[in-house]
Amino acid sequence: MAEENVSATLTIAVPIAGVFAVLADPTTHAAIDGTGWVQEPVDRARLSEVGQIFRMDMYHPGHPDGDYQVANKVHVLDPPHAIGWLTGYDPKGDGHLEFGGWFWRYDLTPLRPSATEVTLTYDWSAVPQSVREYLEFPPFGPEHLTNSLAHLAELASVSGRNGA
Repeated sequence: MAEENVSATLTIAVPIAGVFAVLADPTTHAAIDGTGWVQEPVDRARLSEVGQIFRMDMYHPGHPDGDYQVANKVHVLDPPHAIGWLTGYDPKGDGHLEFGGWFWRYDLTPLRPSATEVTLTYDWSAVPQSVREYLEFPPFGPEHLTNSLAHLAELASVSGRNGA
């Protein structure tokens, strides 16, 4: 694959602030995930600043332990237009995080007061060769991003959040 990122876009019939509110809440991420790998948030605080760390419990049948934990670091936060995080882990369990070079980013554009265009991007362009030797990128099929956006649309619609 020549490109080192994949993205998908969907128009959601919810105001931009409502969509952003769902994305900034780690307790919604398992419901948004299109793979089923994201489980429960360890850190439940709303995402509110660049550099904030939030941990998520994960499960993947191909992972050596099955269950594992990731530590995400907010690296983009421009409410209500963009939010993104780097995914990492604590390899020694001593609090020193390492990041693999991939990130998730949501870009939100208001189309009307009650509609938001959302683009989800997964980018692995900064993954070092040493990691690429044992992980394939992207680690999921193209339907993952589309599924995630559909889940986000459903959750944002059901939640009735308006950012107020």
